[in-house]
Amino acid sequence: MLQTVPTDPYTACSRLAREHYENFPVGRLVPKKLRHHVHAVYAFARVADDLADEGYADPRQKSPGSSAPTEAERLTVFCAYRDAWQNALQGRPYDPSYSWIFEPLQRTKAELDLPASLFLDLLSAFEQDIVHRRYETFPEVIDYCRRSANPIGRLVLLIHGERSGELAQLSDHICTALQLANFWQDVSVDLGKDRIYIPQTDLRRFGVTEEDLFAGRCTPNFRNCLRYQSERTWELFIKGDPLSNRLRRPLSWEIRLTWLGGTKILRKIEHQNYDTLTRRPIVSKLDFIRLGLQAFFGG
Repeated sequence: MLQTVPTDPYTACSRLAREHYENFPVGRLVPKKLRHHVHAVYAFARVADDLADEGYADPRQKSPGSSAPTEAERLTVFCAYRDAWQNALQGRPYDPSYSWIFEPLQRTKAELDLPASLFLDLLSAFEQDIVHRRYETFPEVIDYCRRSANPIGRLVLLIHGERSGELAQLSDHICTALQLANFWQDVSVDLGKDRIYIPQTDLRRFGVTEEDLFAGRCTPNFRNCLRYQSERTWELFIKGDPLSNRLRRPLSWEIRLTWLGGTKILRKIEHQNYDTLTRRPIVSKLDFIRLGLQAFFGG
């Protein structure tokens, strides 16, 4: 994580946004004058997410002596990052190894008057990922999405000067739906981190056991359960659908592409009959090109 702070404090953040292995072209669809702000927010969230997510030992692999960090070790590293950011917010000294992220982000936050609560919500969600691996009810999952996904959408709107509460609510619907779609897409991936985002109440209701999940058994019960999750995720996407028509380009194009990408995941899940245990549905580069054209031309 140690990096030399360049003359332009945004340079390292922009490099991370371009090069991170999980990256969708962050900031490419926003005006150049705003791109560095988007990259600063992305770097802050990306590093925090990686601290919470990287290097898990897959519980399905019987490999004694794993070198993966323990939960306590991971939490210690993450809390150091969280505490450093809180110190930065309050003008207190913090670990200088984080200055390549915090210095540009503080400039962006001050220039655009971004609420500190949105960044703290993100950190609370990432920290929760380390210690909380099951969710009893759907409202608990929604609360996690409120903190893990919705702040990003709100920050994007604020960076573009959009401060309407109504638009923020529409953005919340899309961001929550996108997070849920990613959960249903990544059921098998999350099992590798001993995480299950499908509510426990729904697993019991549809007769799906954790043994089924970890064994990769895509039973009819599992398909029905995931169909149910997908259907209520569609409802949220539909609620957020009007947002792109309320915005100016190019932001409207970016939001429309996000909406199309999320709903494409749900269509892929449906196409493989709700089996995301044995095969992870992929939105390909060709899919993204087609969706980009669809978003641009208003389809």
